[in-house]
Amino acid sequence: MSKKDIFIEENKLPRHVAIIMDGNGRWAKKRGMIRSLGHQNAIKAVREAIEFCDDTNIPYLTLYAFSTENWNRPILEVNSLMGLLVNTIKKETKSLKEKGIRVKVIGNIDKFPKNVSEELNILITETCNNQKGTLTLALSYGSKNEIVDATKKIALDFSNNELSLEQINENIFNQYLYTNDLPDVDLLIRTSGEQRISNFLLWQIAYAELYFTDTLWPDFNKDEFSKAIEFYQTRERRFGKISEQIKVK
Repeated sequence: MSKKDIFIEENKLPRHVAIIMDGNGRWAKKRGMIRSLGHQNAIKAVREAIEFCDDTNIPYLTLYAFSTENWNRPILEVNSLMGLLVNTIKKETKSLKEKGIRVKVIGNIDKFPKNVSEELNILITETCNNQKGTLTLALSYGSKNEIVDATKKIALDFSNNELSLEQINENIFNQYLYTNDLPDVDLLIRTSGEQRISNFLLWQIAYAELYFTDTLWPDFNKDEFSKAIEFYQTRERRFGKISEQIKVK
């Protein structure tokens, strides 16, 4: 899919798109399938999202793949997700390397089974020098946990006299987050019709445009992504200013 095909303006592209990939279970239920098949069919949508960003030169894509709360799901579903994650990493590593995409993981991957964390570390290592784009996977991630962790690290540095009270501001706080090397989110997409944030990148989406679609995640494709971009390009991003200030070059 070319930029011309999806009618987007290069100078209005978001730099960082984050997606809450929701609706796998409902997609499977609508078809009389078990939930795990919904997760399996979601992989195609992940590929489409990555390819869309690659095609349109959107440099940062963050996917909410597994939240801290997802550990509370039935054990069989969690085990199925773990197996799917390992298999997907093995299949997709070569393609990501060829595309020049660096993979970053945010969240507590130490909670994952050893084979999962090992595969994730291999993927991160093998793509670490890629520079065309950054794919961030939020795994065992919760934004409240991230903010608490950052606060603890700041408190520790303060107690060790490595940081003064006067130094602490938004920029300093940002450096203690898991996403310290990523720009703030410009566009947040959530599929499946739900309209909530679900503990995802609460700090980073402070000025993001929010796009909610009824499309279930396994059905999300490049055409659906283009609709989100077209929505984004209709928005006037003022960051607290007024329209007249934005229009002044």
